[in-house]
Amino acid sequence: MRHIISILIENEAGALSRVSGLFSARAFNIESLTVAPTEDASLSRMTIVSTGSDEVIEQITKQLNKLIDVVKVVDLSEAAHIERELMLVKVRAAGKDREEMKRIADIFRGRIIDVTDSTYVIELTGNGSKLDAFLEAIDRALILETVRTGVSGIGRGDRILKV
Repeated sequence: MRHIISILIENEAGALSRVSGLFSARAFNIESLTVAPTEDASLSRMTIVSTGSDEVIEQITKQLNKLIDVVKVVDLSEAAHIERELMLVKVRAAGKDREEMKRIADIFRGRIIDVTDSTYVIELTGNGSKLDAFLEAIDRALILETVRTGVSGIGRGDRILKV
């Protein structure tokens, strides 16, 4: 099962290394990893997407809580949450492809953020399946470059991750 683990961690050198080391020491794959400072400059929020049984994720969560830099750990997948990912796609957009790229970007509520004579850079946000669907909707030969941020997630309603 896919799990989104959200971690509040002290914003210090080596903290990311210790967390990722915990996963690699147990031969556990990290599918996506995002880290950024929070509203409190002394803390960062780390979002890890991984796949595994509930028991394995529970064990990883317990191990994460033992790390000295970790302040709090929450498995967002356990309750209602919102997740988003950002993708930038550079596509060939010349001649007849130009209008078609604009149309598909509009359908997926993407924004064209850079235009040259022969390319567009399209920005899309949404869950992973929406971004995958966009890539499948356009001709693979037109894709020049793709960059994805990985998942960011937050609990819905009163559910918060705070000290």
